[in-house]
Amino acid sequence: MPSFRSIVAATDFSDFSERVVQRAAHLAKQHQADLHLIHVVRPLDLYPGMTLAPDEFGHHDEELLQAEQSRLDAMATSLASQQGIRVHAATRLGRAHAEIASYAREISADLVVAGARGENTLMNLFLGSTAARLLQVATCPVLIVRNPAGEPYRQVLAAVDFSPISAAVVAHAILLAGDAPVQALHVLGTEVEQRMRRAKSDQVDITGWLAGQRGEAEKKLDALLAQIENSEAVVRVVQPGFPPAVICQSIEDSHADLAVLGRHGHGGGLQEWLLGSVSKDVALAAACDVLLIEPGQ
Repeated sequence: MPSFRSIVAATDFSDFSERVVQRAAHLAKQHQADLHLIHVVRPLDLYPGMTLAPDEFGHHDEELLQAEQSRLDAMATSLASQQGIRVHAATRLGRAHAEIASYAREISADLVVAGARGENTLMNLFLGSTAARLLQVATCPVLIVRNPAGEPYRQVLAAVDFSPISAAVVAHAILLAGDAPVQALHVLGTEVEQRMRRAKSDQVDITGWLAGQRGEAEKKLDALLAQIENSEAVVRVVQPGFPPAVICQSIEDSHADLAVLGRHGHGGGLQEWLLGSVSKDVALAAACDVLLIEPGQ
């Protein structure tokens, strides 16, 4: 079973990032973990081709860094007092996603918490959000926060595809759920959807074939959950269809406020940026928080 000992929360001091900090603080208290707040000063995301060495930052940058560190220190002190947790504060100069990932590696973080959006919304539409880029470079699980964090998660959905990462997906879902119910969902996939479409157009009954596919998937799901600690109460669900659409619909139907998926193809090049992976599609479209993890995490 995974554990959270060190959690990094990224903040840009926007109203939206406040929910990121609150969610991270709640998780740190729940798991008795250290919380690390990080703020990247003057992120260079606005200048994609620009890279500055530390000695190229001017006097103004240093003054700004000190001012923002004081602001972050005050936030850390307040959180530590309110939540009774250990809170550390760090500021960095550079590109937000790169600096957050670097800091997480530096402290061997078990989780990075980031917002679905920040202050530069219009620019994000053109260049991609910090969270989207963070998913490409982070080496630990990344929790993308979308909703206010006033209470623990109430319903958690874990989407599994029976790849080697699936057990970790369910284990992380159980860990973050606390006392909340967990649903393990397997989507039969696009091949099944295409065959169903062809059968409908050809007026062919494939009910028996589909039942067989579902039965095999249910056996695999039972075998997967049998090897995971504390999975006895996890609800098993198998659905046919296009995975991103089925996952998002299942999130809506079950009123899930957290979805957990494996992070696949994060370095997939131009094709992935044009077409998107299942995890990326869900992270962008789901109306809930999304945790994305890599194999080995």
